[in-house]
Amino acid sequence: MKPSCPYPCYRKDKEPMRSQPQKGKTVRLVFFDMDGVLIDVLSSWRYIHQRFGTSNRQSVTAYLNGEIDYTEFMRRDVALWKHNGEAATKDTITQILYTLPMIKGARPCFEYLHKHHVKTAIVTAGLDILAEKVAHDLGIDYVFANSVSTDTHGRLTGEGILRVELTHKDENVRTLRTQLALPVEACAAVGNSCFDIPMFETCGLGVAFNPEDDCVRASADVIVEGKDLSKLIPALSPFLIDSEEQT
Repeated sequence: MKPSCPYPCYRKDKEPMRSQPQKGKTVRLVFFDMDGVLIDVLSSWRYIHQRFGTSNRQSVTAYLNGEIDYTEFMRRDVALWKHNGEAATKDTITQILYTLPMIKGARPCFEYLHKHHVKTAIVTAGLDILAEKVAHDLGIDYVFANSVSTDTHGRLTGEGILRVELTHKDENVRTLRTQLALPVEACAAVGNSCFDIPMFETCGLGVAFNPEDDCVRASADVIVEGKDLSKLIPALSPFLIDSEEQT
């Protein structure tokens, strides 16, 4: 267990707002973070940087300290992705991201959720290139993720397309929850870091999966240790309607 959060604290003036989980077999929608939860890497952004021999640590720190917004964070990141002095192509980024492995136990976990007629969603500040592939492979119903802008030759323009802000994933949760007319208690969220706490706060059940820091542990209703998503099955089962009860 990591004793403290490795990032500057964007929540230093906020207290966790959690209600007690309600074991009423009511969960109909589960939101998942992607990095560290569905794929076996803590940061897909950082993974891309490693492949280019660059780093986004300064941009992350500047964003979390409130010095830049997330659009500028993405702009600074994407600007570093170059090959032989030219902006990388989207195809290159796709090839890099497609090498990332799925987390262990993902398939049985989603097969279980599908059997119980539970809708699923990805909410990630990572890129849709990877999120849409993961969603296709696992049968996930909804995807909220960011994107990159390209020119007519498929090269990155240096701009990002913002759909999910790292520290405000609750906005995407509320959007889908409202769209589906679901109450708070019908929703669960699964995440591994402090950036997933806002999702926990806008769902009836928050699950810390292989938690990266003490902050997410303290904010979760349920903690699942280890990198095996099939361990999520017994954690969620008390909150689901039995498949034979469905009509």
